[in-house]
Amino acid sequence: MDKAWLSIIATVISMLALLPYIASTLRGRIRPHVMSWAIWGITTSIVFFAQREGGAGVGAWPIGFSAAVAFLIAAIAYTKRADIKIGPTDWLFFLAALAAIPLWWATDSPLSAVLLVTAIDVLGFGPTLRKSYLQPYSESLLFFYLIVLRNVLVLFALESYSATTALFPLAIGSMALVVVTLVTWRRRQLRLEPGART
Repeated sequence: MDKAWLSIIATVISMLALLPYIASTLRGRIRPHVMSWAIWGITTSIVFFAQREGGAGVGAWPIGFSAAVAFLIAAIAYTKRADIKIGPTDWLFFLAALAAIPLWWATDSPLSAVLLVTAIDVLGFGPTLRKSYLQPYSESLLFFYLIVLRNVLVLFALESYSATTALFPLAIGSMALVVVTLVTWRRRQLRLEPGART
């Protein structure tokens, strides 16, 4: 299949994942962690520009779309007071994400920025993993399944393969799979404990 079509399909999957997620957040059914989404917006934006410089071509489109929507979800989560508990570690991740921009500028290496923001993005899953363990019904399994699929398609859509272009979608797809596994396990565990659903 043509890489442009794979990229378009990955972007459509991003829309299918994110639009219902936004709608559920607006209705208060899902309570995303505001700092996780702010961190993901920053890091995904940096990866988008690094991928473009690294020759990812059309494979970067879904990443750019996801960056814009991550900022939107962070704003909605804040205004809806979804999960706005922000601890010192959250601020540390946030500042580290911002530090990737001068790091890229100082080293003139998009790979340096991608390595840093990928590590930060993976760590940024921390608050979501914690919340998913404590409140497994507060997250959408379908959303994270679609994120796994989207990142697999992004990998196939890349026009150039290198650590700069492939590391981020590989890591994020893997972390989304971890969330799916954790939420599924916790929901199954809570179903065995009457009255324990949260």
